[in-house]
Amino acid sequence: MKPQIRLKRSLSLPMMTLYGLGTTIGAGIYALVGEIASFAGYYAPLSFLIASVLAGFTAFSFAELSSRFPRAAGAALYVQKGFHSTTLSTVIGLLVVLAGLVSAAALINGFFAHMQQFIDSERLISIVLISLCLGALAAWGIAQSVIVASLITLIEISGLLWVIAVSHEALLTLPSRWPELLPSADISSWHGIFFGGILAFYAFIGFEDMVDVAEEVKDVKRNLPLAIILTLIITMALYVLLMLAAVLSIAPSDIAASDIPLAFIYESNSGKDATLIMIIGMFAVINGALIQMIMASRVLYGLSSRGQLPAILSKVHHKTRTPLAATLVTTFCVLVLALTGSLLTLAQATSLVMLTLFAIVNLSLWRVKKQDPRPVGTVLFPVWVPVVGFLASSAFVIVELINKLS
Repeated sequence: MKPQIRLKRSLSLPMMTLYGLGTTIGAGIYALVGEIASFAGYYAPLSFLIASVLAGFTAFSFAELSSRFPRAAGAALYVQKGFHSTTLSTVIGLLVVLAGLVSAAALINGFFAHMQQFIDSERLISIVLISLCLGALAAWGIAQSVIVASLITLIEISGLLWVIAVSHEALLTLPSRWPELLPSADISSWHGIFFGGILAFYAFIGFEDMVDVAEEVKDVKRNLPLAIILTLIITMALYVLLMLAAVLSIAPSDIAASDIPLAFIYESNSGKDATLIMIIGMFAVINGALIQMIMASRVLYGLSSRGQLPAILSKVHHKTRTPLAATLVTTFCVLVLALTGSLLTLAQATSLVMLTLFAIVNLSLWRVKKQDPRPVGTVLFPVWVPVVGFLASSAFVIVELINKLS
């Protein structure tokens, strides 16, 4: 009997960190800057800082769990280990897959909408070609896929740094203007900061995608937790610096009024056309779609390899060392969803799914730590970390439910 072909461990620490940054520094930040400025005003940098701290607890939980259980379909496995329920684990895994499929389809549609500003093309043909190209890249090999994603991520980061660079004169005023950025004890100030923080929290979502490629990471027990933490730190620094540059150079109300806030900030501070910034935004959109498709295929693979889905989904091709059947299913589903076009309600629901997932994963780590407090060779965090992560994620879930029901 032939030994089963495994996924190839080809992702180094730098590659995983760039992969992680690609999941967080995506298309969202290009729109979120304006939305957060509308809620928090000059306190927007503080909203980002608070959001990064709250997201950090969940990031640390994912880091420890990925070190304890370095397998594909990470979140589903963590829930199984914490609650000893295969059914709950499968439901969680399929919800993660659904969220990834919907996100990828929505991003492909977003990319097509941006592309129309530069090239007039037929929607059906364009959506099919984009979806198939991304599916082919994901099937080609994890190293090749992540190299492409990493290169696009570097372009995205360069775009953000470019916007920050042209705003450097405003940043130099920070020593004299910092009191403007700190709120008073007035509850109305904190109301805007809180809702800005909820929006900013979504800009840090991404570690749940990182753990799903665990079986393709070199020295996974060290590199994957470290990549998650590095992703959090780099993202926090970039976002806070970007928001400082934004509100110190332009009135928050003007930023909020812009449909393309980063391009507006660039044009206002440089006096130059922002077409290149908008093109970089397009790269961010398509990069997000690629990463979501990789993630969804690996969750299907992981669930299948543990007997929770049909065995064919865990078959790994001997040359590409990728799960071709799982990738094919993912590509087909994304293509169908992208062509339907009516994704708004589903896309809005994915945020609630991910917040609920974060709460359950934090609770799972708390239960796992009670069962096995100090396993050898594992990254460990204090027991209060998942507790705080659970409370923070649950609070966001409640606020989201209130907003959707009101």
